[in-house]
Amino acid sequence: MKFTVLTLFPEIPRAFFETSIMAKAVERGIIAYDLVNIRDFAFDKHKTCDDKPYGGGAGQLLMAEPLGRALDSVKAYKKHVIFVTPSGKPFSQAKAQELSRKDEIVLVCGRYEGIDQRIIDLYVDDEISIGDYVMSSGELAATVIVDSVYRLVNDVITPESLDEESYSDGLLEYPQYTHPSVYKGMEVPAVLTGGNHELIRKWRLKKRLEKTLANRPDLIAKARLLGQLTAEAERMIEEITEQFSVKKLPEKIRRKRSWLKKPD
Repeated sequence: MKFTVLTLFPEIPRAFFETSIMAKAVERGIIAYDLVNIRDFAFDKHKTCDDKPYGGGAGQLLMAEPLGRALDSVKAYKKHVIFVTPSGKPFSQAKAQELSRKDEIVLVCGRYEGIDQRIIDLYVDDEISIGDYVMSSGELAATVIVDSVYRLVNDVITPESLDEESYSDGLLEYPQYTHPSVYKGMEVPAVLTGGNHELIRKWRLKKRLEKTLANRPDLIAKARLLGQLTAEAERMIEEITEQFSVKKLPEKIRRKRSWLKKPD
């Protein structure tokens, strides 16, 4: 799979492509990337890429001509083009999985007040927002999308690592623990050290349901609509809501630890 990022600041995404698991995926030939500096396609002596919007208003827009030439240079018309923008459709795990099946993706990184609408009309297949907030850097938002997508490509990471992640089946991930077995007086739950895999499975499912009810109850409703919850999960939800009211559940799960107030 190949990612092509069009940007005024290629040094920002470059650090990501040259680090950690992504760097290994590139080295193994699973992932390829190209960073295209939009400024290289501005032909005036100042390499101008932005200008004031017609009709007035604050800020600057990326101009159509240099950005269009940059897109033409990578044959964007043959590829899936994404413009990362706060006014786009919300990004999701399902969208990341859809994009992971593409052969090539081109990401356009906006700056300032965005880009000329004619570029969107002519080139863009997807307008994507990573959240209901505004950032000055389209590069950071584009990197979020790349990071969510490339890890789903075959052979980048082991399939087992993806099976029970948050959102993989409509629920958030369960709590996890490692050494030491006791930290600041808090012990790892005994079920995780007992060796009974069926009890561990049930404990993890219940904890996933507890966390989802506390932090994202909307996901429970969505999972029900999609038929993703098993009869076992529904029984556990009844147990959880009987033990703690939904109103008190977040307080139970997020309760403050007394040791936080104590000096080490």
